[in-house]
Amino acid sequence: MGFLKQIEVDQIKSKVATDLSVLGKLYKAKKSKYITKSVDHSLVDDMLKEGWEEYGRPLKTKTKLRKSKTHSKQFEDDVWCQFYQLGYRILNYDNNFVLPFGKNEEEKKQIDVVAVDDETIFLIECKSSERPRKASSLKTELEGLPIRLNGFRKSLDQIFGKGRKIKFIYATRKLRIPNDSVDLKRLFDTNSFYYNDNTYEYVNSLIKSYKGAAKYQLFGLLFKNQLINSDKIEVPAVEGDMGNKKYYMFSIEPHLLLKMGFILHRTKANESEMPTYQRLLVPTRLKKINKFIEDGGFFPNSIILNFSQKKHRVSFEGSSRSGDSRSRYGMLKIPNAYALAYIIDGQHRVYGYANTPYIENNTIPVVAFLDLSATEQLEIFMDINQNQKAVSPSLRLTLEEDLFWNSERVDSRMKALRSGIIKELSEDVNGPLYGKITIGEDSSELAFRPFASSIAKCGLIPSAKGNKYIPETIDASFYNVGNLNHNEEMLTTKKKVVDFINLCYGYIEEEFTDIFENKKLIISNRGTYAFISLIGSLNKFEFESNNIKKNSKPGERFAIIKKYLNELLKRLGNLTNEEEEEMLSSYGSGGDIRWFRIYQNLVNQKFPEYEPEELIDWKERQDEELQDEGRKYGEAIEKYMKDVIIQKLKQIFGNNWDIEIGKIQRDCEARAKQEMERMYKEGLGRQEIEWTEMFFITDYKDIIKKYWTTKPESSVEDFKTFQDEFSIDVGFGFHSKEEKIKWISVFNSHRNLWAHAGTKTKRLNKDEVGFLKIIYDFFHKE
Repeated sequence: MGFLKQIEVDQIKSKVATDLSVLGKLYKAKKSKYITKSVDHSLVDDMLKEGWEEYGRPLKTKTKLRKSKTHSKQFEDDVWCQFYQLGYRILNYDNNFVLPFGKNEEEKKQIDVVAVDDETIFLIECKSSERPRKASSLKTELEGLPIRLNGFRKSLDQIFGKGRKIKFIYATRKLRIPNDSVDLKRLFDTNSFYYNDNTYEYVNSLIKSYKGAAKYQLFGLLFKNQLINSDKIEVPAVEGDMGNKKYYMFSIEPHLLLKMGFILHRTKANESEMPTYQRLLVPTRLKKINKFIEDGGFFPNSIILNFSQKKHRVSFEGSSRSGDSRSRYGMLKIPNAYALAYIIDGQHRVYGYANTPYIENNTIPVVAFLDLSATEQLEIFMDINQNQKAVSPSLRLTLEEDLFWNSERVDSRMKALRSGIIKELSEDVNGPLYGKITIGEDSSELAFRPFASSIAKCGLIPSAKGNKYIPETIDASFYNVGNLNHNEEMLTTKKKVVDFINLCYGYIEEEFTDIFENKKLIISNRGTYAFISLIGSLNKFEFESNNIKKNSKPGERFAIIKKYLNELLKRLGNLTNEEEEEMLSSYGSGGDIRWFRIYQNLVNQKFPEYEPEELIDWKERQDEELQDEGRKYGEAIEKYMKDVIIQKLKQIFGNNWDIEIGKIQRDCEARAKQEMERMYKEGLGRQEIEWTEMFFITDYKDIIKKYWTTKPESSVEDFKTFQDEFSIDVGFGFHSKEEKIKWISVFNSHRNLWAHAGTKTKRLNKDEVGFLKIIYDFFHKE
């Protein structure tokens, strides 16, 4: 006797749509952001009060109205549309699909989305939030799930027939559920799937890139390591050895490889996998390959696979080896399981067959390895692709975690740790930075590089050079360099740093929402560098003040620096339009540093005890009086050098002094002509410029060196040589000629600071002005 009565089966079947025209109309309605209806004109006013709005042209007797869907309705419709786009043509008509899991009347459950095809049935429960928030306990919903799923299976077998794989999916949008939560453990214990924001976006990208073939990759994600059926796939193969690795060469039909194959795309949905290195397919390229195959084309080169044998093992029944070769032929027996074969190279060729008549009657060549490590897979991929499409700098940063995690070099491991921290920040659905950082194929509003630059320098993890840590970066960091189990310490540190950064950003999200959402100050690329650099600086300051200890937890460290962040955010919220505009006009690496110093200075104004050396230096460089003083010394020194050098040249060489420095004269004349041309083109008219106005400081140095001890042929009263005039001891030694005029090179470098009056990036500090004063006083001591 069946689990359900026939009348119940018929009622449930009436709740699903199978007619293609009906499904098409449903898809169009669900794809819209609005609920629509047409009502009698007399009812319009009342409907408008309920939040409806008119749209389109009025009909003869009806008015067309629409209203935005609630976030929960929109999410249910979005998921329904995804499965329609994946090719499912048996779908629930509306949200009144109720499925029995027992024989009693109360043993029924409403299902938000039901999708059925010849092989699978998906039951999807959707939960959403209008704003990102932590999910409340799901104990009540999930505790009885094992019993419900057992009953659902009996009902579904009777309604749609036996033999389909049934998967329950718990789908969420903008709800944060910790990965280690009891709720998710309950869900996973039933072999169900958690379909979070990462998965939703990934499936969208699959649909865009793979079209009708997208469900093969989705099956690998949802049914990973599950058998498609118990019959093994047997193919003739050749076994060989290469690079100390065993491999098999064989041919296989595309439809079999599509089901067992899996591609490690660089997306957050594959966060549990390692490494994730593949780009998504290029739709235009896939379409061309598809047409190429349909026109009789073929690819003689092999697909490269790695068989993962974590759950199902590949076996080989081989012949005995001949005396001429280490290779042997035989029968390769492959478990028919989802996501068993990781496609390292050739995804376009494999998926090119998906929508062609040749999917079952062609075979494609394959080279398959067994149980390659994460690094080995990545290295093969990089070796194959290095001469094809260039790997971008951003991608290299993303892949550092996989490339260097187990490196022998300390600095490489720190690169891997940094990369892992950033990826975790973006991929943690429970964190405030979830989905906001560009990772792999997942382009987003914040670039990877500002995070990489700031984390590398801010002191939350130590810096290293070669195989040695830089000592001053160790103590305040989260990393314990004494732990020789590098993998354990890196995993521990990654979690701590991610938790700490998330607490800091989470505080902004919760307490200073406007700043978090305006995407100008904190949530921007320059803001990223400044904010993470600041929290690292504050962490170090409080460590040196003995308020933070080496073993202080992320929450304890955050609690200590919270007062500084509160002051920073209050002051950022009160910036004038002019102050904000000045910040936003700072670009490049100099702009990043400037933002960091501004953030430090805003904190310092309230907490003067927080004044790192680099902030003191920056504040000095913003001091206009100090800049004016330095410029006064610099200009006077340069004028003195010019006057004295020309005077001495005339004393030594008379009227031929300019010929004596002919090359320098020609260079100066060329500069003078260029400057005259520039001024003329800028509308300033013709202005004569003497070549003697175009000396460089390096010209002065060359003249001084060349004529260091030269004297006039005839006696000149009180004559001083260049050596006598320009030897100045400024602490660089005072023995050789180079040491005695070293000050000129330093002066020239300082000139680049005081000569740029219009910029705040090239400025003088007190020490540099002090140096200029020493030189000035030396020349004006009389």
